[in-house]
Amino acid sequence: MAIHRLPLWTNKKIHFHKLLGCGKDGGFSKKPDWQQWAILAVRDAESIPDTQHALLKMLYGKFIAGWYFFWKCETKTFILEPLSGYGAWDKKKPFGVLPDKSAYEGKLAVLTRATIRLTKLGRFWAHVKGTSDALHKANGLVYSLSIGEMPFIKQATFSIWSSIEDMNAYAYHTRHKEVIQKTREEKWYSEELFVRFKILWESKENQFIKTSKYSAF
Repeated sequence: MAIHRLPLWTNKKIHFHKLLGCGKDGGFSKKPDWQQWAILAVRDAESIPDTQHALLKMLYGKFIAGWYFFWKCETKTFILEPLSGYGAWDKKKPFGVLPDKSAYEGKLAVLTRATIRLTKLGRFWAHVKGTSDALHKANGLVYSLSIGEMPFIKQATFSIWSSIEDMNAYAYHTRHKEVIQKTREEKWYSEELFVRFKILWESKENQFIKTSKYSAF
């Protein structure tokens, strides 16, 4: 991933990006998945090409698309529109100023990320298994991925839900609610971000479906 930093940094169409490692088991995890990594990018809207290689070239530029093509990497892409959320990432609001709530009720994506205080690492990781177990048992969970910038300290989860009702049921009616309360009371995080997205387009088994425009992915 390190050699991909410069192509992303010099791409003028990309306003914010993160290269992220992945953990195992979908939720927050100490165990890295060496076969998987992620790119988060916020960029200008363009029409989506018909082929996988052309899509990656448009999204990330020639070098990264060529790298994935040469090594025959399997890729999955989500193109998203931010709906609501709060917080910051590196003291920035990568998706702009968002409302706290949205009237949207369809299938949605959720990004949560946090920088954990060094003095709270033990407390955070002691509660990970319980929330991860609840996540995998949650009704309406379609997909989840553990991602992060820095092992143990800067963690994130990307998940897809069938509906806002299913996502809220997990967030407010499982052990996750108790953990969220502890994060507030004990101030586990020095920075956090929570954003809900409408899914405008997603790749399915390397079949790329045409659509018109996108805002962020």
